Amino acid sequence: MKVLFIGGTGVISTSCSQLCLEKGYDLFLLNRGKSIRTAPEGAKIISGDINDVEAIKKIIEKEEFDSVVDWIAFSENNVKRDFELFRDKTAQYIFISSASAYSPKRTLPITEKTPLENPYWAYSHAKIDCENYLMEKYREEKFPVTIVRPSHTYDKTKNLLRVDYLPFYRMKNGKPIIIHDEGKSLWTLTHTKDFAKGFVGLLGNQKTIGEAYHITSDEVLTWNKIAETLAETAGFEVKISHIPSKFIAKYDEEWGAGFLGDKANDAVFDNSKIKSIVPDFKATIPFSRGAAEIVEWFSNPQNQNIDAKLDALMDKIISDYSGIIK
Repeated sequence: MKVLFIGGTGVISTSCSQLCLEKGYDLFLLNRGKSIRTAPEGAKIISGDINDVEAIKKIIEKEEFDSVVDWIAFSENNVKRDFELFRDKTAQYIFISSASAYSPKRTLPITEKTPLENPYWAYSHAKIDCENYLMEKYREEKFPVTIVRPSHTYDKTKNLLRVDYLPFYRMKNGKPIIIHDEGKSLWTLTHTKDFAKGFVGLLGNQKTIGEAYHITSDEVLTWNKIAETLAETAGFEVKISHIPSKFIAKYDEEWGAGFLGDKANDAVFDNSKIKSIVPDFKATIPFSRGAAEIVEWFSNPQNQNIDAKLDALMDKIISDYSGIIK
């Protein structure tokens, strides 16, 4: 199978690239080579910027693919560009959307039929616009699109708390970390290697054309438990300041939108649809193991970057909210 990944060295896509190669797929990676993750050995590298349309047209002029996956499309203009580039070049185009596109007002478990609506978060709204455009092209022009909606997918480099080493720094120095609301919303974390098992099974499968799939773990945690697990694994005591999502949004609109439109709402998924297409799919990496990988990564001083402005903002949010509730 001949597969093109636009990107292919990101948090989610690197494991998918590796698994493709293990399965013997002919994998091409089109990217600018700026990721901290190196391309896996065996992948064929196409150096280029997908936004340089004329240059990419020349590069792929004589190429055809069984599947093209864009890991870095975030706007409707991005997928319009892809439609023009690959409409006659692939038997399947996979768009990486987001489970955050599901309506915050939802019943559980979430299925692929859960309405797409997110009035809070521009990121999610843009993903919905992309899906709508691509499905229109599928219906009107038979463009062979498959939509994939990852939820909170991570690898060792991604602290699940904001952001990078900063939560560990605050724990180490006896400073509280911020958890939105009461920290009791149910949440699903998926290790990138587990995601890859489901995702690679979609490649080249014509039954998936015109369909959407989310791919997540079946393990459900609260945000309090996530923070406690990371702290315990790192050997720190954790102090939690529970701050309402709406209050956080007053200080940082994007951060607050991520809560109001996504993380403050329960996220429990029904994975029966992906399992019906990829029967072998099963998430087997618990967060306890993932947390150990994260802690090990951030134990390296080279990975201990601290956002000083965000650290100060957290202090201010905590102080201001404490003043209100006293």
